[in-house]
Amino acid sequence: MNKLLDWPEPIVRVQSLSDSGTPLIPERYVKPPLERPSINSTASMDVNIPVIDLVGLYGDDHALRAAILDQISIACREWGFFQVINHGVSPQLMDRAREAWRQFFHSPMEVKQAYANTPKTYEGYGSRLGVEKGAILDWSDYYFLHYLPSTLKDCSKWPTIPADCREVLDEYGKQLVKLCGRLMKILSINLGLGEERLQNAFGGENIGACLRVNFYPKCPQPDLALGLSSHSDPGGITLLLPDNHVPGLQVRKDENWITVKPAPHAFIVNIGDQIQVLSNATYKSVEHRVIVNSSKERVSLAFFYNPKSDIPIEPLKELLAPDRPPLYPAMTFDEYRLFIRMRGPSGKSQVESLKSPR
Repeated sequence: MNKLLDWPEPIVRVQSLSDSGTPLIPERYVKPPLERPSINSTASMDVNIPVIDLVGLYGDDHALRAAILDQISIACREWGFFQVINHGVSPQLMDRAREAWRQFFHSPMEVKQAYANTPKTYEGYGSRLGVEKGAILDWSDYYFLHYLPSTLKDCSKWPTIPADCREVLDEYGKQLVKLCGRLMKILSINLGLGEERLQNAFGGENIGACLRVNFYPKCPQPDLALGLSSHSDPGGITLLLPDNHVPGLQVRKDENWITVKPAPHAFIVNIGDQIQVLSNATYKSVEHRVIVNSSKERVSLAFFYNPKSDIPIEPLKELLAPDRPPLYPAMTFDEYRLFIRMRGPSGKSQVESLKSPR
């Protein structure tokens, strides 16, 4: 990890670039033509990722519960993404968490700079994800923090602006850990496994959880830049709380980029690479990216639910057969995410590069 002690170049805050009023974005943020958001994109009003109501999941109506499980199974196999409503997390808490972070990003720069991060842990206020010198950068700033395990949870690195920020974050994390645990059971059942099987493969109660808050400032040339480059999430499950006013997330589906239309007080759920590995690609992580806007900023909160970092993750033996051999070698999450930290978002190149030759 010695290579990750510092950034290879001076850090420029994208929000400062946006606030400067420049009509042209620096070359460092201009994507190659084939990666620009105007290529193969669709904003069709009748296309959206599945929206699934969890309200009947724990009631006495067994047919309704079976229908919800089936909807989630189809979404995991065909999309890798879905939205959940009536999920048990307080809508008021969701709003408070998002607005607390919006206030932080509108704090004076000297306040934010006190939390500046390094690539060693990424924890704190940042403006780039990889350490490749000269890389083309994304049009976004962010804040990253650890929630679990408790040995990594350092509340002194959490912002104190606004005044209730730490209190809100702590409660938000508790409620999302519970929701992720429920979803893990559903995914496990839908794979034909015991409901605790995936959770146990993650380390039981000894899992990892972290939060990345994304701030996408206004961009004067949104057709040339991306807020976040195409990637699949390296961890287990991601719960995204999107901006409640401005869409921006795009999901790759059948060679097209579909702009997600968030449902009110929904979480956007997506499968990460670790679940793809454990399920031996029955469930697949899916490429996604973020577009930016010339007239509106965006704030979103991505909560990552991950395996214990030093447990080898490999396809579950119950899902293997002579005609379905393991596609991936065993690898710990620590080893896996080092690739991401070195290169930044890189499509699905990491998980695909691990596939065993057949």
